[in-house]
Amino acid sequence: MAKQFVIGLDIGTTSVKVVMFDLKGHVKAESETAYPLYYPYPVWVEQKPAEIMEAAISTIRNVMDQSRIKKEQLLGIGLSSAMHSLICVDRKGNPLSNSITWADGRSNEQAENLKASTKGTEIYLKTGTPIHPMSPLPKLIWMKENNYDAYQNANRFLSIKEFLIYKLFGRAVVDYSVASATGMFDLRTLDWDEEALKLAGISKDQLSTPVPPTEIISGLPEPVASEMGIAADTPFVMAGSDGPLANLGIGAIEPGEVAITIGTSGAIRQFASQPETDTLQQTFCYAFSENLSILGGPINNGGIVLKWVKDLFHEKDVPFEMLSEMAESVPAGSGGLLFHPYLNGERAPIWNADARGNFFGVNATHKKEHFIRAAMEGVIFSIYQVGEALERLAGPASKIYASGGFARSHVWLQILADIFNQEVQVPISHQSSAWGAAWTALFATGNVDSLEDIKESIPMKETIKPNSDNHERYAELYNIYKGVGESLSNYFTAVADFQKKNSN
Repeated sequence: MAKQFVIGLDIGTTSVKVVMFDLKGHVKAESETAYPLYYPYPVWVEQKPAEIMEAAISTIRNVMDQSRIKKEQLLGIGLSSAMHSLICVDRKGNPLSNSITWADGRSNEQAENLKASTKGTEIYLKTGTPIHPMSPLPKLIWMKENNYDAYQNANRFLSIKEFLIYKLFGRAVVDYSVASATGMFDLRTLDWDEEALKLAGISKDQLSTPVPPTEIISGLPEPVASEMGIAADTPFVMAGSDGPLANLGIGAIEPGEVAITIGTSGAIRQFASQPETDTLQQTFCYAFSENLSILGGPINNGGIVLKWVKDLFHEKDVPFEMLSEMAESVPAGSGGLLFHPYLNGERAPIWNADARGNFFGVNATHKKEHFIRAAMEGVIFSIYQVGEALERLAGPASKIYASGGFARSHVWLQILADIFNQEVQVPISHQSSAWGAAWTALFATGNVDSLEDIKESIPMKETIKPNSDNHERYAELYNIYKGVGESLSNYFTAVADFQKKNSN
């Protein structure tokens, strides 16, 4: 029986997504299982590793059942995951802590202190990971300084993907891009950085062995394979983190090809043939393979902004499609209403966990639809600002690809094209990270000749062309947006401190 299907497993912040593709990138079946975030203390954001493990197993089973294929037809499974998670485990890989996510802010003070030091700059230039509470390095420093029990008793420190692999296969391995996101991985040697480990108070043998994205893991225990509905000898491939895999899965591989992904949060990224960092520390640079690095910057506030606006205006029962229609009824620029979308602090390019959002330019003519459109425009202005920093290191964008939930909104895509003043290519499937992981599995198992060949196997949906009049309007507004943001930055910490003291 011919093997003709491949699975991409994408472990996200709020859910696990499993997508089965044929060899041309068409979706055969897909399933998604959500899991909760936990907030045991203010700014702590955690997940339960066992719940994610259970979700991964059951969702693979759902896809196998939905597809109705024979397990012998499955070529392999590629693994994608969100970055920056951290779990303390014992010798058997059992969790001593919850999985601490990228959104966790407990190590803000440690990150600020390190970022302000010469040592912090040196570590960033070597690792490419911005000094920020999102990454495991400041988290580990927080654990060390606060005598965190799980840290004191840990045998190993794993990401959520590593945890699944360790529990399922008994191997302590980590792909380059997940390792890069720790802030402790040297981009140029592709190994752990001793200086960073010293700051974290841990040793190299407490971390997994770094491996390339094509590393194959096999030997799934028969009971687990039966639960998943797959063969025990099905090859699992390490692949990478969701960022570079989204670029790969959308075809943004060559220099100048930029991928913009907006889901709950968002990011703009571009592959490069060598690592690029500078002392401004506005962007990230993570290793993907021996000869590919991914440059870019993430924003904290993407689709979550539209959900917030939806709730703010008591439109909980209104579908997001209707919000897009309301936004489309307003001319570009929202009548001079601007929104800085810093609902959850901000990462690139300002890297300020205390950043706070604001509407600026409100007047009596503005209605609900103006606020909705301004919120959508603010997210794209934020992405554009990161894009300016990325252009400094990687050069101008020659082609833009869009993926993620926002790509379901035509007006949001048009705003993107108009602000960047470039055509935007949109694939049929929004599961680009899963397809990137699946294609890496095909390459690792010898079923395709190269990673670059994926370009011939991405079903594209449409091309959004920019409106030059709208672009001129946005160019004028962006200068105001940027200037207002810079002026308000002096007050971010003051208002954040006030909010923390008066949260009840």
